[in-house]
Parts: sequence; structure tokens; C-alpha cells
Amino acid sequence: MERSLTLTYAASASRPLCFNRSPSSSSLWLPSTSRSSRKGRAVSMVKASSASRPTLASNWDLSSLQSASAPTWLPRFEDLDTTNMLLRQRIVFLGSQVDDMTADLVISQLLFLDAEDQEKDIKLFINSPGGSVTAGLGIYDAMKLCKADVSTVCLGLAASMGAFLLASGSKGKRFCMPNSRVMIHQPLGTAGGKATEMGIRIREMMYHKIKLNKILSRITGKPEKQIEADTDRDNFMNAWEAKDYGLIDAVIDDGKPGLVAPTADAAPPPKTRVWGQWKVEGSRKAKKNLPSEHKILQNGYQGGDDEKGTEQEKEASSPV
Repeated sequence: MERSLTLTYAASASRPLCFNRSPSSSSLWLPSTSRSSRKGRAVSMVKASSASRPTLASNWDLSSLQSASAPTWLPRFEDLDTTNMLLRQRIVFLGSQVDDMTADLVISQLLFLDAEDQEKDIKLFINSPGGSVTAGLGIYDAMKLCKADVSTVCLGLAASMGAFLLASGSKGKRFCMPNSRVMIHQPLGTAGGKATEMGIRIREMMYHKIKLNKILSRITGKPEKQIEADTDRDNFMNAWEAKDYGLIDAVIDDGKPGLVAPTADAAPPPKTRVWGQWKVEGSRKAKKNLPSEHKILQNGYQGGDDEKGTEQEKEASSPV
């Protein structure tokens, strides 16, 4: 039979030390003799083994533990959590779609940082495709409830409710990275069931559409009719277009110290020849000399700048 002794001892609460000790095993095999002799020999061998085995009092001396080499310090799991590390820097990260669970997390972090210090800014980093309107409005109300300024920064994509939250930051403290994209549009949704229930859902969607347009009009300074026309379809913008539209205040350029000093002289990148030319007003194109979307998808853009009339007019006038 093999016996082993494993003991764990903590020298202090801050530096746990773990020692393993396995004394040499003792064989207890006995020859086949009388029962009384076997019993006597077994007792004597057990006593001898117990006498030679180190005890807790004799082996674990505190003086010897002080000289033991302590292992390197390992941080706790909560110290390695990126969310906690960002919160220490007063940074809240919205990196997923906006739903009820995400909204609860962001709202709780905003309220916590505002209660901790109402003088320092809270930075809200956004990389979100959007999501629930009601959840996004909950985050919006929490941002306005905070006495500390909430600075918003777009990395990657801020679409739909993500763009709405980006524009809802404190004035003068709304930023975009140079390669980020911003998209605004009207609320989307579906309705099903009875006719009366569908009517209720549609009226609710129209309420949210009017509500969001009013808020965006107040933020950007543009009339509600223009906001309604610009959000009729998916309206994508780069960082400089979002700045011109009034959704952000500055673009953080490459090689700059970021949030500390965003660049004021950053030049926008050149626009693509075709995709930056359409200006949607209702359902018609305002500019001429533009090919149709259908023809671009089929054959690509081949027209020159000196063409007269639109591709739609040429297709309509061509004989069938």
C-alpha cells in the first residue's frame, strides 16, 4: 500500500503558497503466519512508519516558510476583465447591436461613472449596426441624465440607432475615426396578426419615426422635412460627411493623439466617382448625367462627364 500526504498552507492572505510532500512509501506485506503474529507485526510496522513520517507540527515550521521562494504575483480574474479596465478609464464600449440587455449594461455603466465623478468626461465608444429603438432611447435618456459630459467616438460603423447615439453626445465632443462609416435611416419593423393589431404597430412605428426626426433636427440644426427626406432610405456617410451633416464635431486623423487633440485640418478623402453623386430627394435623382443603378450593377459605369441627359432617358428613348 502506498501512502502520500498532500498539505496546503497559506503563509499570508495576499501570497498563497502551495507545497506538496510525498514521503517514501512503506510496504506492509506480511508473510502468512499465525493471525496473532501477523497482527503484532502489522502494529509494530505501522508504529515505526508513523514515527518516521513527518508530522504537521514538525515539518511545517513558519521560519522555513519565510525563506521559501514565493511564486510570481498573478492578477485576479476581475483585474483582467477588459470591461473593468475600461471603466477605470471612464470608457463605455458599445460594440454590438442595441438591444435590451446591451442597453441595461450601458445605462448602468453610465450612471455608475456619473455618480463616481460628475466633473470628468465619460467616453462612449460606438461600433454598432443599430437595433431596438426603445432600447436606444433608453441609452439616450441616460446620456442626458448624466451631469458629466458624454463624449462619443465612432470606430468602424455607427448605423441606425448607433448613429443616433453618436450624434447625441455632448456638443463639441463627438468624434469619428477616419475610416468609420455612419448611416441614418427611418425605423424598420414588421407587423402581423389582426388588422387592428397591425394598425397599432404601424402607428407606434410612425410615432418613433417622428420622434427620432425631431431629435435629429434639434441636434443637427436641419429642418425636419430635410431629415425625413434624408432618412427615407439608408444614407451612408464617411467621417467628413457626417461632420458636415452635423452628426459629429471632429475627425480623429491618423498619427494624432486621438481624443486628446483631434485634428482640425484633416482633409476628407476623394469621393468615388459614381457613388457620391446621387442626391436623393424623395424617389427621384436631383442630378443629371448619372447612370441608373441597375445598369451599373450589370455593366459598370462607362459614361463620361460630357454626356447629355441621364441613362434613364436614353433607355426610355431607345427602340425596343
